[in-house]
Amino acid sequence: MSGLDSTDFAYLPKLEEHAKDEFDAFNTFHSAAQRTDGTVPSKYRELIALAVALTTQCPLCIENHTARAKVAGATKEEVSETLFVAAAVRAGGTVAHGLLALRYYETGRALT
Repeated sequence: MSGLDSTDFAYLPKLEEHAKDEFDAFNTFHSAAQRTDGTVPSKYRELIALAVALTTQCPLCIENHTARAKVAGATKEEVSETLFVAAAVRAGGTVAHGLLALRYYETGRALT
């Protein structure tokens, strides 16, 4: 693992201190994406976030969005199915990039 854990959130004030404008912009964007009054219900937002966290393999995000999905009413079965949807999408991306590799092989394209 990457060594990340929830105690790392204690560094957020320092991050804000060092990059205030960017920190504030990110928080505004993050809050909009996490809003509870949108068309997409909170449970679905959290399951989507969990799927992304699983594919990006961020332990802090996996921890956070699993907990938030549970609070939003997601069941163990929904979390489990989300895991496999994320795995399938990640695998699909690998296949798609494999097709790209075959095209590069066939066309002889190389970085110069």
